[in-house]
Amino acid sequence: MNLTTATERLDADYLLLRQIKSSKSRTINEYLIRSRAPDDDFQEIRIAVVGNVDAGKSTLLGVLTYGELDNGRGLARVKLFRHKHEIDSGRTSSVGNDILGFDSCGKIVNETNVRAGSHLNWTNICKKSAKVITFIDLAGHERYLKTTIFGMTGNNPDFVMLIVGANSGIVGMTKEHLGLALALNVPVFVIVSKIDMCPPNVLADTLNTIQRLLKSPGCRKIPVMVADEDDAIMSATNFASERLCPIFQISSVTGMNLHLLKMFLNLLMSRTPKADDESACYIIDDIHQVPGVGTVVSGLISKGSIKINDMLYLGPDSLGHYQQVSIRSIHRKRLPVNEVRSGQTASFALKKVRRDEVRKGMVMLASQGQPPAYWEFKAEILILHHATTISVRYQAVIHCGSIRQTAQILEMNAECLRTGDKASVRFRFIKNPEYLRLGQKMIFREGRTKAIGTIVAIEKGSPPPTLKDKTAKRELNMTRQRKVTS
Repeated sequence: MNLTTATERLDADYLLLRQIKSSKSRTINEYLIRSRAPDDDFQEIRIAVVGNVDAGKSTLLGVLTYGELDNGRGLARVKLFRHKHEIDSGRTSSVGNDILGFDSCGKIVNETNVRAGSHLNWTNICKKSAKVITFIDLAGHERYLKTTIFGMTGNNPDFVMLIVGANSGIVGMTKEHLGLALALNVPVFVIVSKIDMCPPNVLADTLNTIQRLLKSPGCRKIPVMVADEDDAIMSATNFASERLCPIFQISSVTGMNLHLLKMFLNLLMSRTPKADDESACYIIDDIHQVPGVGTVVSGLISKGSIKINDMLYLGPDSLGHYQQVSIRSIHRKRLPVNEVRSGQTASFALKKVRRDEVRKGMVMLASQGQPPAYWEFKAEILILHHATTISVRYQAVIHCGSIRQTAQILEMNAECLRTGDKASVRFRFIKNPEYLRLGQKMIFREGRTKAIGTIVAIEKGSPPPTLKDKTAKRELNMTRQRKVTS
């Protein structure tokens, strides 16, 4: 009765998680207390879903978000595909988002809609939810690695869900995706899928291989096999340490252990720090042209809060300049809202801004003057893999947040770099200046060459010479040579 009165005063609900018997014949009850959030103020957690081709990523997401089991022939995953070539090939090639809503009592809102016979509607799910899980479904094929890297860096996930097929084990891009999560310091939990069609001896070998990989010096994780509800509660409450790695054994056809995964997702807490009292910073990761509305951008509010009709600085452009823009409307998960705060993802409709004036990697800032734009930066990097050596003037694609641009090495504190080397390297962007922050994690790659690092210094620098500058310089040198010859 006291708990009921207290939660009513807090405008919250409670859910009994488990009962623990103490040594003195007493029972300790563990509850989940969650506030009844308003329609537009639900808690959001972003989870990146990675794994090799045919591991069962899209099928599992279809079962979770639509509340219906798969028929064993791919019925669940077809509902998630966004393009015709994905339906034809059966492979995800783009970054897709799906949501799973929990109300204040811990019940899944999606399943309520399915039982009522209605179609999934993001607006209705968000209105009924106090907590929303956003699944970022990433491609598993090596051909789409750059799309997967952008999804991992640009969408700023709180957690990574690594899916491994029980019958195939750790093959293909599985280690690559695990390495990305480790490089970005994002906590990982593992789903072993398709256990209904896997022989027991093959499943045991797969689980042993996963545990050895997680315990290896490169990972240094503590694997935990989730077998019951107590394991799920313990894993979720201690998952923020980043050392713990829960392992679930799931079947999307029979529904085996799906209730443990849903309980784990219900108890997860967001890792994004709150910074509502700072000046606003909005990072753009996608742009759309909507008929009748105009230019619409989507992304993450990393700091501060933004309201409708706020004036922000959008940039930097190719010259490093920012332009003032006004926010026409704001949507969170297709739900119209008046304000968004730090740690939330949202879409903004911009007034009088053309589609070609915006690109991925730009930011919108609440600043008193022109914000800075940086051509050069210094980073402490570690070379994970390279076939030969890396030297000055080497070029690679930089992935830093939603930034994806080619940069050139200007100088480094070593003559050349090989696999496993660490160094301090100064880069310069080739095409556009970018808005950077100290301490940002970065990944650069060129083919199979990959390295990770942290930005330690940023410089405005000078833009690289244009084609006209190079032509003029070449003509000047030729003129000087003719004079010397004559």
